[in-house]
Amino acid sequence: MRRRIAAMVGTPRISIVMPTYNARSVWLREAVESVQRQIYPNWELCIADDASSSAESRALVAELAASDARIKVVFRPENGHISAASNSALELATGEWIALMDHDDVLSEHALFWIADCIDRNPKARLIYSDEDKIDEEGVRSSPYFKSNWNLDLFYSHNMFSHLGVFRADLVRRVGGFRLGMQGSQDWDLVLRCMEKIDASQILHVPRVLYHWRIHAESTAGSADAKPYAAIAGERALNEHFSRLGVDAKAEYTGAGHRVRYALPASPPLVSLIIPTRNGLHLLRQCVDSILARTAYENYEIIIVDNGSDDPDTLNYLGSFQDSAFVRVIRDDREFNYSALNNMAVAQAKGDIVGLINNDIEVISPDWLSEMVSLAIQPGVGAVGAKLWYPDRTLQHGGVILGVGGVANHSHKGIAFGDSGYFSRANLIQSFSAVTAACLVVKKERYLSIDGLDEAHLKVAFNDVDFCLRLIEKGFRNIWTPYAELFHHESATRGADTAPEKRERFVREVNYMLDRWDALLKDDPAYSPNLTLDREDFSYAWPPRVELLSTARIQ
Repeated sequence: MRRRIAAMVGTPRISIVMPTYNARSVWLREAVESVQRQIYPNWELCIADDASSSAESRALVAELAASDARIKVVFRPENGHISAASNSALELATGEWIALMDHDDVLSEHALFWIADCIDRNPKARLIYSDEDKIDEEGVRSSPYFKSNWNLDLFYSHNMFSHLGVFRADLVRRVGGFRLGMQGSQDWDLVLRCMEKIDASQILHVPRVLYHWRIHAESTAGSADAKPYAAIAGERALNEHFSRLGVDAKAEYTGAGHRVRYALPASPPLVSLIIPTRNGLHLLRQCVDSILARTAYENYEIIIVDNGSDDPDTLNYLGSFQDSAFVRVIRDDREFNYSALNNMAVAQAKGDIVGLINNDIEVISPDWLSEMVSLAIQPGVGAVGAKLWYPDRTLQHGGVILGVGGVANHSHKGIAFGDSGYFSRANLIQSFSAVTAACLVVKKERYLSIDGLDEAHLKVAFNDVDFCLRLIEKGFRNIWTPYAELFHHESATRGADTAPEKRERFVREVNYMLDRWDALLKDDPAYSPNLTLDREDFSYAWPPRVELLSTARIQ
């Protein structure tokens, strides 16, 4: 690390801003000592004592400042809470970068090294955040949060930026520093205002645990209930952010995080729901009937693509829609090619929005389509996916993780109903690199702009993953929402299809994906290189892939 520091183009000063008030002496000393142990040398610690009533606390702050010239202190004459104190500490800062640290937390000794390394490799960076974990009163660490790369929709759901958060100093000053009255979510609010001034590509993630967040009775690390005002401030920060951007949306705290509801236009767009099928009357009728009976969104049509049905009961059922105002049936007797069937139907769809729906889907939540459409019409959004349950109420689809099992698999697959998943990610709106086409909604113009599903190379498998990745190539992001819930009557215990010709096709399609998307499959930006590719449960990977990736970059 010291050799790497010597090779850096520059060694920017990092000013650590630390507000303090009646800090417990042992924790404050540990916090400061963790800064003094930093391998990266060019830092300063800017402490603002917010008129502590504890003489012991004030004396320790003064003692620490006297012991090290790199520690600066201001003693505020009156208590102003964390935002005002942070601004006072900010006034002491002379560095090009600002790092935020609480007075009872601990930095890993290589924290600032990895931040400086990121800055050196990415001169256009303006906001940087890292992974984090928790440390209890005895110094025992737990609950590491291995984060994704910048994920706007997850950030709206909870403050994934958090610790260790580092900001360009000129950007912080440009937005006016911390806002008074935002205590509890003052750092979330600061990031929201900063990100409004920069490009998303300037927000970078260091996938290493650089910050240890103290768990105690009064900390939000111990429980969000410790600071109920933080949820209120978070709602306010998000809603004022949307107001500044002119986005018709409203955030509300749900307990697991925040939910953002985007408004539909006064005249919601027509949605064309496309359902390929061959026979399977029981599933098809259940799917169509549930859509017609339980969907609150009114402006939609259903297009059933009949791929060569020969069952008389199924044909009679399809014939019953001949005069329907909501349901059309298109016959296509070609060899089964899921991609081609959908592409053909999209070309004939009347809607500005298309929904790809498997014939074994059953609607649960009446607002499923309203939720998905409200997301799909937002600027920059490509495909939108839903939360799909097996009939036994275990999760079938919570977004798609690239690389799991080789190509891709479903996030949190198999978790029980009520389980919130890894850091509540099974219950939060967020971006994923891909979502399943078993229930996928997208603007028709965006579907057509990338020539739809790949019917030449991916007739059956992974066409939805490839579709989503090509949307990302076009600059769109794909969103998964837990607020559109449906059953997927796919068998949870179904084995692989062993027919030789189908097996050969599957191998060809796997190899195509591995060749086409090699880099993304190895390092999904919506996942973490610290997490496993062997399972869907967000388990820790050993050895961590981040070491392999970082070593390759450094060499």
